[in-house]
Formats: sequence, C-alpha cells, structure tokens
Amino acid sequence: MAAELKKLSESRDLTRIERIGAHSHIRGLGLDSSFEPRLSSEGMVGQQPARKAAGIILQLIRDGNIAGRAVLLAGQPGTGKTAIAMGIAKSLGQETPFANVSASELFSLEISRTEALTQAFRKAIGVRIKEEAEIIEGEVVEIVIDRPASGSGGAGGGDSKSASKTGKLTMKTTDMETVYELGGKMIEALGKEKVQSGDVIALDKASGKVTKLGRSIGRSRDYDAMGPQTKFIRCPEGELQKRKEVVHCVTLHEIDVINSRTQGFLALFTGDTGEIRAEVREQIDSKVAEWREEGKADIIPGVLFIDEVHMLDIECFSFLNRALENEMAPILVIATNRGITTIRGTNYRSPHGIPADFLDRLLIISTQPYSEEEIGKILDIRCDEEDVEMSKDAKVLLTKIGVETSLRYAIHLITAAALACQKRKGKVVEMVDISRVYQLFLDVKRSTQYLMEYQNQYMFSEVPRETEGDEAMQS
Repeated sequence: MAAELKKLSESRDLTRIERIGAHSHIRGLGLDSSFEPRLSSEGMVGQQPARKAAGIILQLIRDGNIAGRAVLLAGQPGTGKTAIAMGIAKSLGQETPFANVSASELFSLEISRTEALTQAFRKAIGVRIKEEAEIIEGEVVEIVIDRPASGSGGAGGGDSKSASKTGKLTMKTTDMETVYELGGKMIEALGKEKVQSGDVIALDKASGKVTKLGRSIGRSRDYDAMGPQTKFIRCPEGELQKRKEVVHCVTLHEIDVINSRTQGFLALFTGDTGEIRAEVREQIDSKVAEWREEGKADIIPGVLFIDEVHMLDIECFSFLNRALENEMAPILVIATNRGITTIRGTNYRSPHGIPADFLDRLLIISTQPYSEEEIGKILDIRCDEEDVEMSKDAKVLLTKIGVETSLRYAIHLITAAALACQKRKGKVVEMVDISRVYQLFLDVKRSTQYLMEYQNQYMFSEVPRETEGDEAMQS
C-alpha cells in the first residue's frame, strides 16, 4: 500500500512539472558571452535590440551595486515582453530572487495596495546569511543502542523510553576513528534518517541535525537491497570534527513574516501574511545592516516584475517613485502594451498610462512585431515544446495564419490541430487539420466581421447601431 502511495505521489509530481505553459520553452535570453543576441537561442527568437538591452540590465542585476533602477518593456500585444522578463529570470539562476506580480492583483488583495507593493518589493530582495557551524563528518562504522532493562514496556511509555535510551556511535575518516556517546535526541534523529553502518553522515553539533550524505564507496559491493537513488561517495578525509561555513538564502519578506507572527513560518505556507507593521520592518532592516557590517550577511538585490503596469493607479505610481529611492530597492522591470491612455485614478492622458515623473526614471526597452520568418521559427519551437509533429506545408500555412492574424492565435491552433489529426487517426499534422481548426475557431478579425453582420441579433448592440447611423448620414 505504501509503495502504491509513493508511486501515486511521484506520478502527480511528474504531471505537475511537465505541464506546458505559454513561456515554458524559454530557458534564457539567448545571448553569447559578449552580450550579442543569437538569432534563435534558449527559446528566444528575434527582438535582438530588446534582448541586447535586457542583457545589459542582467549584468546590472548580477553586479548588484545599483539599486532602484527601473526598466519599462513597451510594445504591442504578442511581441514577447513577458518572454524577455522570463528570460531575465531564468538567466539569473536560483540565488537571485525574482518576484512576479500582475498590477491588477494588487486591487484584489485584502491588504492595502501600498502594503502589497511593499511586500512584493521585499520578496525581490535576498539576504545571504553566513554562519559557521561545528560539523562531525565521517563514515558510520557501527551504531550500538542500549535499551534500559527497567523500561516501561507499554505503548504509553514510548517517550520516556526513547529519552532514557543510550548508545554509542563509531565514526571514521580515512585518518582517524572515534566513538561518540549518544543521547536520546540524537538516537531519534539517527533513527529518522535511517542511518546504518556504511553511511556517510554529517552531524551539526549545535542543532543536532543529521544529514545523510550518501553511502561509502567501500560498501558498494555489499549485496544489500539498494534503491537506484543510492549515492556512493568516498569516505571523508582528515579530521572528523570540522568548522564549516553554512550559507542560507532568504528574502526580506520571509524574515518580515516570520518576525511579525507568533507562528510566522506557517504564514509563509498559507500565504495569509496580512499587514506587517512598519516597526517590524525597521528592526529587521537595522539588524540586516548590522550583519552586513560584521560580514555575516550580504544583500542580493533581485528583480520585481510588474506586468500590465497601466492597471496601477496614481497612488501606486507615487509610492513606486518613493520606493525606488530606497537603498534596499530591487531592480524594477515593468511591462505594458498600452499607447497614450488615461492614468488610472485621474483624467490625465500620458504615454503608456504612466505619469511623466515616473516615466522619467525608466530605461525604456521597446519590442517590435515579429517578421514572417521569426513567426515560423517560434511556431517550430512551440511544436517541439508541445510535442506535435507537423508537415512542412502545414507549418507554412500556420506561419501565414500567424502573419495575417496574430502569433498567439497561431500558437493556439497547434494543439487544436494535433487533436484534429488524432481524430482522423493521422500521425503528422497536415494542412487539412490546420484549415479544419481555422474554420472552427475564429480569430479577432473574423469574429469582429461576424459581429458586424449579425449585430442586431445580439443584446445591447448600441455601439454598432450608432456607427450605422453615422454611415447613413454620410451617404
């Protein structure tokens, strides 16, 4: 039964990982060592000037010296703004924090917008905390656990029994061998990790944490029942007891949550963080500054990406203006597809719906529409990503559709055409499948045309009627 459960959880994990998203094919920005964009690399196609500019921003982030820089990705819908932001995120690696927010999210939260923005900012700032720990590292020769003869044998006396257990642990490196006395807690920790003789383990003296590093290579010929995931490593050399520098990477927001609640770490999992008081943040900032002076911690400024930034209102923009001046600010990357439009919360119009004083702080990267050849390459990549085999003619037709309508519409047709192909028991998607799904699913232009023709049969069709009246007056 336990094995079945394990299999089930494994298959669930795999399905979760293998789901294909709109930008799951992007692995980075596709730049070479001198920041020159390759024509097609790491899932990125075209947009060379925009990618080169993003590469320079990437270097700024990696250096981590300049805080509070803001970058605006501006371009028409479907020109790869979110793809560039994803490329930056993937290129940064694991350690640099990347927080992703959609501007409309801030209006749906129970907390105030400024608090939501502050939390997003602090999610994008990492703290690398270094601490020295005394570690005993070696190969387990033997574990002997003595159970006291006068222990209560009943089920109820389990705790007192484990506490009164004593034992000896013999560990060795290539140079020495030592016997350690074990207490109840240590015995429990070793039991939890299922430590046996022949395992290479590390014991943290301060916390009593046991880490199983692997199995000794000298035992690789044992005929024990070993799983395929068993890792064989060499027996450690030198002293058993070592001083090791342990590095923890956390974000400022995680420290805020843990310190603002009695059970703060649980709030991190539930997501119910609520408003965090300014005093808590001030104390944390001063403590982090203290650690930096002592050399115990480093600040890693990350990236905060705000998509659909025109949805923010004038209050949020004035807050961002001030927040960017803080020395603890991350690099802010924002994206919008609006032209000259009204700033939310005012009657004023401005480029991209962003106030002029905030626009002045931004480095603007514009994205251009894709050429026919680039659309073809993107569709190729998406076919590979979605595991769809398509004939050459079908790809040409789909590229033509992408040019005529939009890239997003063409990408949507890939999986739909694959299903149509499956239905007719075909192996490769042909032009027939593409034309079939093209007739089934309308693009924006044909949908608008259809609406114009049948507008009278729809409810609340006032706007088209007005245009009809205008045409009648002109004629």
